[in-house]
Amino acid sequence: MTDKKGITILGLGPGNPEQMTYAVKNWIEQTDEIYLRTVHHPCVESFIHDGKKIKSFDDLYDHEDTFENVYEKIVNTILDLGQRPQGVTYAVPGHPYVAETTGPKIVKLAKEKGIPVKVLDGLSFLEPVFSALEMDPYPNLVLVDALELGQLHHPSFPPSYPALICQIYNHPVASNVKLTLMDVYPDDYPVVLVHAAGMENQVVEEVPLYEIDRSKHIGLLTALYVPPMPKEKSFEYFQEIVARLRAPDGCPWDRDQTHASLRSNLLEETYETLSALDSESIAGMTEEFGDLLMQIGLHAQIANEEGEFRMADVIEGITTKLVRRHPHVFANQNVEDVTKVLANWEKIKENERKKKSTGKVKGILDGVPIDMPSLAQAQAYQERAGRVGFDWPTIDGVLEKFNEELAEVKNAQDDEERAKELGDLFFSVVNLARWYKVDAESCLRGTNNKFLNRFRYIEQKATEAGKSLSQMKIEEMDVWWEEAKKQEIG
Repeated sequence: MTDKKGITILGLGPGNPEQMTYAVKNWIEQTDEIYLRTVHHPCVESFIHDGKKIKSFDDLYDHEDTFENVYEKIVNTILDLGQRPQGVTYAVPGHPYVAETTGPKIVKLAKEKGIPVKVLDGLSFLEPVFSALEMDPYPNLVLVDALELGQLHHPSFPPSYPALICQIYNHPVASNVKLTLMDVYPDDYPVVLVHAAGMENQVVEEVPLYEIDRSKHIGLLTALYVPPMPKEKSFEYFQEIVARLRAPDGCPWDRDQTHASLRSNLLEETYETLSALDSESIAGMTEEFGDLLMQIGLHAQIANEEGEFRMADVIEGITTKLVRRHPHVFANQNVEDVTKVLANWEKIKENERKKKSTGKVKGILDGVPIDMPSLAQAQAYQERAGRVGFDWPTIDGVLEKFNEELAEVKNAQDDEERAKELGDLFFSVVNLARWYKVDAESCLRGTNNKFLNRFRYIEQKATEAGKSLSQMKIEEMDVWWEEAKKQEIG
């Protein structure tokens, strides 16, 4: 008789009784009592009527609020039972270490407690799924848990890798998975549902992504295969391209760049991106965001080569900062409105500045870049000061200040004083824009663009009339200006 002290974990295989291993079948034959994580497994029928004591934990799934609670109670119960003289046999679907939360936890804690533990392997659900798909998972298949994926807003794996999403056991789970995947994949992207892999009732469905939660076959043994998208859609491949350009046998121009030499390129690409935003061109934004990302990629690659930092550090830094600065999203801190969010944001940043400070504590305006365009810089200063209460109580004060500054411009005695007062006037105009929730920089850029297009119209009309602008009177040009306005040019 086999020694049954401690804990024995059995893998029952994917479902077909014929796929249970000899070792597992032999152990079951010699065991009078078996604890099952779930009785809802096809193999259970092969031994449930043999006079054995069969106990399952299915009732926990009905009474506990979360799967974590279910698994914790199962693990603790098995650990307690394993300390009995007769030990305990615990059986799980598939393989005890594949898509099985309780198995690894029991093994780890049992070893810590000095409880003997042995694992009898079982065929996992993966092998029959691979057979159903007629595929080799090597070298880069991603295994994903449907429950975890369904809780996300964005897939957690590169779209250029094939993915097998497991435990799609009902339609709500399938729906959540679908919505997450659609953040990256087209709605009609072809995917494959595999139901009851390796069983007589196995079904393989090739469907568009948007239909996966409509399948009538979805159940406890359903998995979803998502084929890879082109590698060009992967951020990892983008990083490989940038690194290849900087490699010894890469592009001479890219290899020659430094942080300093790329400064003007970064600024140029930023303005081209803003131009695409202003024109509301979808194709333009798509292209320019890529060009801007290329600049970030180059800087990260240069830093990596110099041992300064890696792209992973850049991503870690911004994600950590976003989580830290949004406790109302990630830490259950309640805020009433946007104003409260901004005030809380400023408090968090103030604490960050104190932690970073090695000497003189920086003020709230110190983080605004010196090289920022003047209008944008002025608005940034005003917004930060406003978050800590340095602001007019109502817009009436802003308008009064504007009129006051305008009068001071009119009353200026010389060019130097006039320049100073005009600066104050510009600052008050920016403040007025802020109160009206208008971005001053974008506002003026839009007017510049409007002026450009309308003046081009005047040039075009003058050319058609065979006239030179330098020889025309303002009244003549103004006629065409009004035409451009009526035609809503700009």
